[in-house]
Amino acid sequence: MRHGVKLNKLSRTASHRKALMSNLACELISHKRITTTLAKAKALRVYIEPMLTRGKNDSTHNRRIVFSYLQDKEAIKELFGTISEKIANRPGGYTRIIKLGKRVGDNAEVAMIELVDFNEIYGKTAEADKAPAKKTRRAGGAKKKAEGEAAAETPVESAE
Repeated sequence: MRHGVKLNKLSRTASHRKALMSNLACELISHKRITTTLAKAKALRVYIEPMLTRGKNDSTHNRRIVFSYLQDKEAIKELFGTISEKIANRPGGYTRIIKLGKRVGDNAEVAMIELVDFNEIYGKTAEADKAPAKKTRRAGGAKKKAEGEAAAETPVESAE
């Protein structure tokens, strides 16, 4: 039984697993979304979420702890710079895993893991930046609108 065991060993030695997670985390931080197998994506989520939480508080201590996991100065700059600004008011859940189906070569389940606040397709930023909705071009719509405005103005004028 594996009650409460969060670590997926991914059929690798400890050193290989550590290097794999570090590389995946650095790539996720730099590219904001990566495609990998479902098992690796789930393991990466457990690995990187605490680092993203530490990234919200920029201190020397937090930078050193995150650097001990990532070993990449550029990823550290990105994490404590642009990513920390975006996730500052989010209480958790910084990543999203989307299943993409099965890979052709070996039939492995493939998934995309991405940072939630950097998605342009859905999210708060996409709704705020959208252009205003186009008006309908139904025949007679202008007449009804003019009649509605005239009806709204007449009670106000009669009250005065």
